[in-house]
Amino acid sequence: MNLRSVSTGLAAPRRRGRPPRGEARLAAAREQLLRAGVAILTERGFSAVGLDEVLSAVGVPKGSFYHYFGSKAEFGLALVDTYAAYFANKLDRWFLDESLSPLARLRAFVEDARAGMARFDYQRGCLVGNLGQEISTLPDPFRDRLAAVFADWEARTARCLKAAKSAGEIDPRVDCARLAAFFWIGWEGAVLRAKLERGPEPLDQFAQGFFALIEHRL
Repeated sequence: MNLRSVSTGLAAPRRRGRPPRGEARLAAAREQLLRAGVAILTERGFSAVGLDEVLSAVGVPKGSFYHYFGSKAEFGLALVDTYAAYFANKLDRWFLDESLSPLARLRAFVEDARAGMARFDYQRGCLVGNLGQEISTLPDPFRDRLAAVFADWEARTARCLKAAKSAGEIDPRVDCARLAAFFWIGWEGAVLRAKLERGPEPLDQFAQGFFALIEHRL
């Protein structure tokens, strides 16, 4: 956790070596709470999940929660950041894989995401998408944070599509930024339907239609 400023307004100097055992335990418990929260919120909405459920999942007493987070809203925003960092790494793992052609990278991401949903019997979806569906009930800071995550995913996807355009895999006249936004709007809808129907058909239908469209096979 970040050190608080001392009374002079200057940040306290960072101590060298391993953190004290108590700080290490706090950091480990905080990380456990974030992992449990991400897992639970990929299945259900933020408003429907009580703190007791998350705390009991990792064996943290309820009275200890505020050692790690100032409020449930602060916890929720930390979950968004945690999930965004995880997903950005996932996108980079596929989109920057130069052993594949650019479109093959995008296809590989789709297959990996499909397999991830299948692994949890299509009960887990996208945490950012789930929160977006209940945005009217969430505190105001969530709106900008979620929008920023989608913008980041779209930017990474647009770079992959630009590489596909340079490689002659898609129409050179296509607007890659708009196409990336179209992909995420459609993909998030497909993830929602896959959860609803407990099966891969919506994911497959969207992926087939998207690739057919950009490869001029419709």
